[in-house]
Amino acid sequence: MDADVRQELLSLPKGLAEEVSKNLVMVARLIDEDPEQAYAYSRIALRLASRVAAVREAAGFAAYATTKYSEALAEFRAAKRMTGSVELWPVMADCERGLGRPERALAMAGEPEVQKLDKAGQVEMRLVAAGARRDMGQLEAAIVTLQSPELASHSIQPWTARLRYAYADALLAAGREDEAREWFAKTVEADKDGAMDASDRLAELDGVEFVDALVGDEPDEIDDEADEADEDDEQDDAEVAAAERASDQAEYYDEDDEEYEPLERSEADADVDVTDEIVVVEDEDRDDEGHPLDKG
Repeated sequence: MDADVRQELLSLPKGLAEEVSKNLVMVARLIDEDPEQAYAYSRIALRLASRVAAVREAAGFAAYATTKYSEALAEFRAAKRMTGSVELWPVMADCERGLGRPERALAMAGEPEVQKLDKAGQVEMRLVAAGARRDMGQLEAAIVTLQSPELASHSIQPWTARLRYAYADALLAAGREDEAREWFAKTVEADKDGAMDASDRLAELDGVEFVDALVGDEPDEIDDEADEADEDDEQDDAEVAAAERASDQAEYYDEDDEEYEPLERSEADADVDVTDEIVVVEDEDRDDEGHPLDKG
């Protein structure tokens, strides 16, 4: 936790300070990955210590992350009154944009507070002003707003990638694709952590399409091929079964085989009329005791 925040919390009773501190730590930990949960922790801290500037600032950023711009602006204003600092001026102006009031954001960009900002704050204010111009449909004015010594500098600073990206995006929106391509490429150079999607935007401009290397066909085609393969397998199985049955029948009727033994009658000979093998003996050919007469 920041040393200035710890100093502020010293004004609270020890047990209360520890509880507020825990909630502020959770806000900082979750604000990027789970802003709604961070917001919930910020409300707890706010109920416990609303007169601490660091708490009001944390609550403002949590509300800002969840697009509750009116609430965020109120918290930032409270923190500014408590500290007298102007460092929140750019994000306050961006809240005005979020509330659909780009004119107020532009007015704030011209206030004396901007001159009191450090270099990072001034660049941030320039980004907000350019965004306000775009909100108002003034694309060329947005491009001009971003043109600055910081943009032209070859030195890589924490704000360089964001400034170049905003400039490239504004150029593209204005239909200046060649220049946009150049500045997206410069953004990639400055974005060492890969936090921005400048490389993807550059690929789109170059007409590059990303295809899953593991799947080269459309899903429907894959399903059709799978069905055909299943049908082939079923046909092969049927043919194998037929061959086995034919082999069984051949062994059944092969009486020359030394190991041949008649099997029980199977379905294979179901159509054979067994009466063909019976010799019918008429009654007149028998003697009085019913034995066949010898006609030899």
